[in-house]
Amino acid sequence: MTAAPRAIALLETWPNLVSGPARCTVGQAFASAGHEIVHFHSDDSADLYLTSTAVERLLPQLLHAGAVRVSPGASWITVLLDCDADVQLLLGLLSVALKEQGALPPRRPSPPCDWERPAVPRPRPGAARRVVDRLRPHAH
Repeated sequence: MTAAPRAIALLETWPNLVSGPARCTVGQAFASAGHEIVHFHSDDSADLYLTSTAVERLLPQLLHAGAVRVSPGASWITVLLDCDADVQLLLGLLSVALKEQGALPPRRPSPPCDWERPAVPRPRPGAARRVVDRLRPHAH
């Protein structure tokens, strides 16, 4: 079992989290009080909604953590899941995220994650058009 399924199994035991499909339509997500807080697009990473305030406050520590990908000003971070220590890091940051979201106004949804659809190249004149609809992670 890889780290992401272990993290998902642990999160399913947390009493205030609800599991379901991710709002961005790829992967499994967990929400609390109507706010999507973490989701898994793959078996090797998790996107976590910390809020931009928390990211700004924790930015020096987040940049120091080798398993975290973050962009200054972002509200979502990515935790790379390679081992049990990364799962524990995710769970600790999830605790911070839950406290941050507890301070949000009710019914204010989390913003969408940073995943985006890749640009579709323009077909050459006379070439058959083939569109592949796949998602890719945005550089964090």
